[in-house]
Amino acid sequence: MSETTPAPQPGTPAAPPPLVVNIQYVKDLSFEVPGAPAIYTTLRTQPQVAINLDVQARRIIEGGNAYEVTLMVRAEATDGAAQGNGQAPAAVVFIAELTYAGVFTLTGLPDNAVEPVLLVECPRILFPFARNILADVTRDGGFPPVLLQPIDFVQLWQTRRAQQAPGAAAPTVA
Repeated sequence: MSETTPAPQPGTPAAPPPLVVNIQYVKDLSFEVPGAPAIYTTLRTQPQVAINLDVQARRIIEGGNAYEVTLMVRAEATDGAAQGNGQAPAAVVFIAELTYAGVFTLTGLPDNAVEPVLLVECPRILFPFARNILADVTRDGGFPPVLLQPIDFVQLWQTRRAQQAPGAAAPTVA
């Protein structure tokens, strides 16, 4: 016996998807090599790269269902060899800062699902594009590309929630 899905009735509109990606874009991008051009001749080892990542979401129009979600990544590379030799603090090799954003429309989601969708699912969609941009800009800057490892956005969101004061309300999306 085969199963069949009933055909949609004419005149009944299809339900809109719960999450729509309207647009993705580079909101801000900065790449700086403070020690250029000398750093290119003195750097002997691969730099040590520290990564900072943040996710923010805000409602675009009060009472609307469109949100801007931003993924902010900062990569700061230092010359680990200089630090290991007991010299002064490690020299900054480069600083890359990227704010990559998207506009998402949420439809028909229960109130308790909006925050995890905005702070977990939307960044998952944005991340591969931001990762690629960061790798390209560091490579184009004359260094090995910075390849971000996959991010556990669920863990990031849960950590953010746990850092709030006990008894406080869950973080709200502005």
